[in-house]
Amino acid sequence: MEEQDERLLAFGLPMNWHGLDGSLQKYQSPVRVYKYPFELIMAAYERRFPNCPLIPMFVNSVIISECHSEDGASQVIERRCTVDVEAPRLLKKIAGVEHMYFIQKNSLNRRERTLHIEAYNESFSSRVNVYEHCCYTVHPENEDWTCFEQSASMDIKSFFGFESTAEKIAMKQYATSIKKGKEIIEFHLKQLEEEGITHVPRWAPPPAPTPSHSLPVSSARAIPACSSRAHPGSTDVLPGSPDDKLDADYISRYLGKLTPFQESCLIRLRQWLQETHKGKIPKDQHVLRFLRSRDFNLEKAKEALCQTLTWRKQHQIDFLLDTWQCPQLLQDYYTGGWHHHNKDGRPLYILRLGQMDTKGLVRVLGEETLLRHVLSINEEGLRHCEENTKIFGKPISCWTCLVDLEGLNMRHLWRPGIKALLRMIELVGANYPETLGRLLILRAPRVFPVLWTLVSPFIDENTRKKFLIYAGNDYQGPGGLVDYINRDFIPDFLGGDALCDVPEGGLVPKSLYRMAEELESEEVKLWNETIYKSASVLKGAPHEVLIEITEVSSVITWDFDVCKDDVIFNIYHSRRAPQPVKRDGLSAHNLACPAGNNVQLIDRSWMLGQDYSMVETALTCREGESVQGSHVTRWSGFYILQWRLYSSPSCTSSSRPRVDDVLASLQVSSHKCRVMYFTEVLRSTDFRGSMSSLESSHSAFSLLSAATSSSNQSQTESSISR
Repeated sequence: MEEQDERLLAFGLPMNWHGLDGSLQKYQSPVRVYKYPFELIMAAYERRFPNCPLIPMFVNSVIISECHSEDGASQVIERRCTVDVEAPRLLKKIAGVEHMYFIQKNSLNRRERTLHIEAYNESFSSRVNVYEHCCYTVHPENEDWTCFEQSASMDIKSFFGFESTAEKIAMKQYATSIKKGKEIIEFHLKQLEEEGITHVPRWAPPPAPTPSHSLPVSSARAIPACSSRAHPGSTDVLPGSPDDKLDADYISRYLGKLTPFQESCLIRLRQWLQETHKGKIPKDQHVLRFLRSRDFNLEKAKEALCQTLTWRKQHQIDFLLDTWQCPQLLQDYYTGGWHHHNKDGRPLYILRLGQMDTKGLVRVLGEETLLRHVLSINEEGLRHCEENTKIFGKPISCWTCLVDLEGLNMRHLWRPGIKALLRMIELVGANYPETLGRLLILRAPRVFPVLWTLVSPFIDENTRKKFLIYAGNDYQGPGGLVDYINRDFIPDFLGGDALCDVPEGGLVPKSLYRMAEELESEEVKLWNETIYKSASVLKGAPHEVLIEITEVSSVITWDFDVCKDDVIFNIYHSRRAPQPVKRDGLSAHNLACPAGNNVQLIDRSWMLGQDYSMVETALTCREGESVQGSHVTRWSGFYILQWRLYSSPSCTSSSRPRVDDVLASLQVSSHKCRVMYFTEVLRSTDFRGSMSSLESSHSAFSLLSAATSSSNQSQTESSISR
């Protein structure tokens, strides 16, 4: 039981948590599930007052107020807790204290079977603010189990110049207290069992007065004894529970052993995704990969996840395995494939790179097809990790790759092939971090150092540490393959007994080669295949999309994601066609201008209300929001959808700064917003009150949740996902 007291008393000073709010640090625990009824847990919990020998730092606690309801169903107890902080003598002397004091308020509701605990620091409250909330509740699916959850916040304003030291002390004591928490509850549960107390009756309302003097029959249900359950304090993985909150044993079973700090990072990032992201959310294993790749820096992991979610949505990666059809040429000449697993249960991928004609594959299929195939391999790897986690009963989040370089020669150093390889490394590293557990490079020839010199700068340091390179037959000796792969799974072409289905490759017939121009014109690039477009929005440089309407009551629909920063979305109408604003001046100054994916249509000389008019109320859209909506047009002519950078109301005016303002604004502001959008115009006869897709069953991402009916007046329906 990760009791609030043990965690609070570890506060000594607030722990070095993490947060997105500057100096304000936050912590969120996973849900701990204990296979004991609420009443028995409460009996064990109360035994740690007024002090606990198992927590030497917890000196004492004194009740300062107490109240009970008449029927005994609820009670509120407030205590003043004294804590002996394990801090350097000098720090204690400077602070002028030997102990610290916390106020703890316990609100017990026996009827609802809940205990809410609030705590805050009394000492140094002007310098340090600590607040903690814990809750014990009955498990929603098993009334004989108890759940525990905790959240806390900390803000160190100042601490005699020892802020960093104070945080380190607090973090150390906090980590220790979490381990102690479970020991303490187990200790008191064992005490209760030794005393013959294996169940505690539930609270029942007092019987109504009756003429009879017979004793009332209790409606409390007996709770099974401890011997019929798991070890005291054990938890259970609950199917479906991770959908809302992460269970502690679910983390241990499927994600691995995490420190309290890492657990909190995962939970907070997961909560942020659930609150802000519309669409398919990555599984917990994949979210954890991004945290690990950023050393559990929550802000950096959030930014990386935003980018990869946008990338996956824009290019429909979630559907890649269902839609990708591997060309027969790849099946015959791509010398890679999955092959059993290593000794740790990690999926094993074998790539016979030395036998692969990379030049031939690129000349016949093109870079984009190879890239799509590599992405499908990584998607398969994620699935294999999930499957092996279930098969081996332990968390498996990465795979092992065995690369055989026998046959590698100067042909493999063909420049376009190296370019394609580097692009794949970059893309996989950005969107599939921490998926490579070990890379075994075998039979490296003399030309390998040349290839390594070209490739290694594009591989991050943490990934390079996972590389093991064997020259010649070194892989057959001690420290070779047998240390990582069971002998039964070593491929036959490496001297093992396992048959390997990986194609042997060979040279692609030159008769199949195609001209570069033919490949470029015929190849629908993966990144341009999406129905979504990206645009940048800078201060003074909104992005605008022109839609010409010839049929009144046509329906303009939109679906866009705000990928970075906040924007204001507007819809304007004009009877004359605007022209894109020229930006020669921008490029001449070599500034980071919004050219390319930023278009401005409304001329600076245009007057709002005269040359163009606003047809809908402006909509403020926050970072991470997904917005879908529609507008039933009232007039023919030209409609302009506009995204402009959000500014505070005091800075907003009807005059719209144009290109001339950008030169000055870019020099003093780095504000940049990015949106990803899709628009479509539907005929009024095709619009029937509601739609399931903005692209009429072609877009898998865009949903209109609000019904819109056409009329003779302008209408807009927008749904925003936060």
